[in-house]
Order: sequence, then structure tokens, then C-alpha cells
Amino acid sequence: MSPNSQTDYSHNAYAPSGRTAPFARFEWMIAWRYLRARRSEGGISVMTLISLIGIALAVFALIATLAVRAGFRFEFVDTIVGANAHVEVTSVGQVLPNGQLTRTLADYEAIAAQLAAVPGVVRATPVIKGQVMAAGSGRNAGVEVIGITASDLATIPRLAEPELSLGDRDRFDEGLAIGSGVARQLGVGVGDRIRLISPNGVQTAFGTSPRVKAYEVVHIFQVGRWDIDRVRVYMPFAEAQAYFNRAQVADAIEVAVIEPERIDDFTLPLLSAGGEDLLLWTWKDSSGAFLRALQMEDNIMFVILSILVLIAALNITSGLIMLVKNKGRDIGILRTVGLSEGSILRIFFICGASVGVVGTAIGVVLGCLFAIYIDPVFNLVNAVAGGGVWDPSIRYISALPARLELGDVLSAVALSLTLSFGVTIFPARRAARMNPVEALRYE
Repeated sequence: MSPNSQTDYSHNAYAPSGRTAPFARFEWMIAWRYLRARRSEGGISVMTLISLIGIALAVFALIATLAVRAGFRFEFVDTIVGANAHVEVTSVGQVLPNGQLTRTLADYEAIAAQLAAVPGVVRATPVIKGQVMAAGSGRNAGVEVIGITASDLATIPRLAEPELSLGDRDRFDEGLAIGSGVARQLGVGVGDRIRLISPNGVQTAFGTSPRVKAYEVVHIFQVGRWDIDRVRVYMPFAEAQAYFNRAQVADAIEVAVIEPERIDDFTLPLLSAGGEDLLLWTWKDSSGAFLRALQMEDNIMFVILSILVLIAALNITSGLIMLVKNKGRDIGILRTVGLSEGSILRIFFICGASVGVVGTAIGVVLGCLFAIYIDPVFNLVNAVAGGGVWDPSIRYISALPARLELGDVLSAVALSLTLSFGVTIFPARRAARMNPVEALRYE
């Protein structure tokens, strides 16, 4: 026998004369036998179960977090574009004889008609805007008043279909529509009267005196965004012109487009249609910093939870290393009877990958169920905690949102499977390269 006979054992006559097809049936059978073997038989069933649970929980946490973050972004954007203008058009400004700068639009009806004719524009609404003090039931609150016609008010999506609606919006020309937060602050309901106090009121010989006028509350709405419901008050357009001394003018024209996410594509057409001396302020200009912060937070959360998935996947590596050590004798026998290195590698790869696939599938199911049934889950958590878990004044929306997006689920699945498959390579390769002579020497 030559000195190198043992070293070249894996390449001698015991090796099979032909190659088996990758992932043959016997490879799956042996892998399945190893996965369900008890520890007393050299298996790692407990370790396999722990690895599977770890992968499932990590994927569940990743999908649940991504769903909640997607829900947050969707709700914020939906309330922004559903209750506010997508583009606000104002004048560049004109200096009055008294030295004051005004940005009002005198020919607002013609400009609104020109803007409404731009392809993709849903509405162009002249509005009056002002900030005043509201008083009712002995309480005061600072509010933002928007003067708008009843027909235009009905075209605002979040006002047309609010989360909460009290009173009769058809009576808007007879009074005010106020946010639910304003109603709570003032302690008023439908049919009550509130006073609006504006410091820029009536011009007299002794100067400007505050304007105070009482109005009936005919409608109370809740759009689902706390900072809107807490300050927003709608007033009939003609009444707002008289109240804020804006006779024959409008403060701005609010434009809504069919695709708010592509608002940047509308800026040039709107400027061309509206004419010179106009300024555009889009919803991305007003909320862009907040949306960028949300995107950065999404990316950070994905990286952190990816590390969690990696830690769970490393349990597969430790389990496979233990399995390879316990099955050294079996590996030697399998190599002796003719199995190739590739077959051994695939057997142990199947062991690790199967744990990753099953754990990922369980995690996807749990994550999707959590996102679908988030309201009952949150209600349970809120009940256990004694209530007060969700504060709209801090989070700005009225309920915890969750939104399943195919891209997020696929990202979680791809990440989990990639890590699960990747961590099995080292122990599977170690098993495949094991020398059968060394494995059987002391048996």
C-alpha cells in the first residue's frame, strides 16, 4: 500500500463511477432522518426546534415592524394629501401704499379656472386663511380658519369621508365646521355657538379693534390626524372674506392633483397655466423633512431587525456543527459506500436550509396575521395595560396602523432565506470534506 493511500481514499475505487443528480431522493431521506433524530441517537432535535423558533420569531418581528412602519407612512401621507392642498398657489407679493406686503389674489376665479384646466388637476379651490382665537363654554383655543365654499369643501377627501362626522355638512353655509379636537378643547357640540376673535378687525379712528363674532357649529369632523383635528375650522368663503377684510380677493388657491406622489411633475405646468408672479408650495415642501425622517427610520429598523434575523440564523450553524460532530461515523460510512462530497454537502445543507425555510414560513404567517388583525391585538394590549397606550397628541394619528406590502414581505423572506442558506454552507462543507478514514479510525 502506498504511503498516500489513506490520503487519497476519497478518490479511490470506492468513489462512485457516476455522479448522482443533485438533491436526489436519498439525500432528502437522510437529511430528514437526521433532523428528527433524538439527541440519544446523535441528533439535535431540540437544537433544531430552537433554531426554527428563533427564525420564525425574527421574521415575524421583521414583517410586523415593516407593516407598522408602512402603515404609519401611508396614514401620514393619506391624511396630508387627503385633508390639505397638494399645491398651494399664492402671489409673490405686492406692497400696499401703507407699506404692508400682501400676497392676496385679486383675480382668483380666473387663475383657479386656468389651474383646473391643467391635465391631472382634480380641483383648484380659492381659500381665505387666518389664525384667530376661538372661545366657547368658558374655554379658549387658538385655531386656523379656512374660508371655502360648501361645494369645494365636499371635494376634500378626508372631509367628504371623515373618521368621525357629527352634524349636517349640508348646513355649512349657516355656520362652521370644526375639528373634533377643537370641539373637545372648547367643550362644544353641534348646535352650540362659539366666538371667533381676530386681532386684525375693524379699522376705527383710534386704530384697529379686534373683531369678535359668534357662529353656530353645524358640523364636527375627525380626519384622523391630531394636529389637523385640533386646530382646523372651516368657514363659508363669503363670510371669511368679510370677517378677515378680504373683500374681492383670496389668500391662496389650493390645488389637488390625481397623483400626489408625482407632485413635482405638476409644478411647471401649473406655473405656466397660472401666469407670472405666482408661488407654489407643495405638500412635499411642507412635509418633506418629516417623510425623509420616516424613511431613514425605516432603513435603520430594517438593519437592526436584519441583525436579529442573523442571530437567529446562527443557531442553525451551531446546530449543524453539533450534528456533523455527532454523525462523524455515519459520514465515514456514507463516503465508504460511495457517496460523493457533493452528496454529503447537500445532505447537511438540506438539514439547515429546511429549518430556515420552515421557520421563515411560520414567521411570514404570524407576521401577516399580526398586520391583518392588528386592531384586536392592540385592543387586547390596551386592555391589559389599563388603557392609554396610544396617545394621538404624540403620534399625530388616531390609531395604530399596519399595512402589508408585498415588497416588505418579499424583503423579509429573501433576507431570512439568504441568511439561513448562507450559514449552512460552512458546517455542510466541513462535513463534506471530512476524511472517512479518520472518521472510522476509532469506531
